[in-house]
Amino acid sequence: MIACDCAVCTSKDPKDNRLRSSILVQSKTTTLIVDTTPDFRTQMLREKVKKLDAVIFTHPHKDHIAGLDDIKAFNFFQHKAVAVYANKMTEEALRREFYYIFAENKYPGIPHIHLHTITDTSFVVGDIPVLPVLVHHLNMPVLAFRFGDFAYITDANRIDEEEKEKLKGTKTLVVNALRKTTHISHFNLEEAVNLTKELQVSEAYFTHISHQLGLHEDVEKDLPKHIHLAYDWLQLIIPGR
Repeated sequence: MIACDCAVCTSKDPKDNRLRSSILVQSKTTTLIVDTTPDFRTQMLREKVKKLDAVIFTHPHKDHIAGLDDIKAFNFFQHKAVAVYANKMTEEALRREFYYIFAENKYPGIPHIHLHTITDTSFVVGDIPVLPVLVHHLNMPVLAFRFGDFAYITDANRIDEEEKEKLKGTKTLVVNALRKTTHISHFNLEEAVNLTKELQVSEAYFTHISHQLGLHEDVEKDLPKHIHLAYDWLQLIIPGR
């Protein structure tokens, strides 16, 4: 047993109980998820998600793809494949990490997917329009996504000016803010705050938070009124979706 004296680890506030970062986007007819974390199964069971039309991947790091195998439960109950959207770099990782999904002779019960290669061109999943936005995770290109007036950015520490143009007019922004001190490949708290100011968003939520950022309640009270820390099971109602 490993003893832990971290304030976040021992906090009784459920908002300090942080699983790996992912979001579910839902309209009246379509349900999609961005990234399948190692906690994907737990997250879907907790939220009682019974329908999944698509998975969209931001990048191939393990904490964002490891749960893909568990979409097989949706295959079983929906009697169909799940659409998966990824850029070429992430597609290569999926084919390597989940080689059995793509095998010519498939073992019974493995996940069934329809893989779609995406670039920086907008596309539609069901009735949900998706606009990819290229951001940088140190030297790795990562895809952020804009869904109407809502944008989701994870694992980024830099955004080129031309890509920021795609985010302008966003009303609600979710963006990573790993900790208070500088990090090599993630926005820190100050950088994330500055990005929300630059984009002039009405509302922002910080995600992909490490224990180093501190307790939810302590950090939240020092943030501007329109900025909040995201937390597990947070739900946002976005007009038009």
